[in-house]
Amino acid sequence: QVQLVESGGGLVQAGGSLRLSCASTEGSFSAYRMAWFRQAPGKEREFVATINPGGSGTVYGDSVKGRFSISRDNAKSTVFLQMNGLKPEDTAVYSCAARLGWALTTFGAGYAYWGQGTQVTVSS
Repeated sequence: QVQLVESGGGLVQAGGSLRLSCASTEGSFSAYRMAWFRQAPGKEREFVATINPGGSGTVYGDSVKGRFSISRDNAKSTVFLQMNGLKPEDTAVYSCAARLGWALTTFGAGYAYWGQGTQVTVSS
């Protein structure tokens, strides 16, 4: 069972930055595709970004392209989400997710393991 623990959320003013981290207990972390999703109150879960197991390929949701950056440190079994130029509409609970292998998917149903989430609130 892969366990994922997010950290780094908080309250920030519009235009500010935050860096989220997601640490895994999985010893074979480098075998997993990792992703970030978010869910705002009353809205459906939204794909944010994904990175392949080797860290060589990334895909972003349209609403965050050019502002957010996903990266990973396989030696530390951790994935990061650097969020710049934050907007009030970025306010949500951000969750990291993992799936075994290299296959690309931006659908939450494709990820078997999830963290509990961390709240990000952007004030205007």
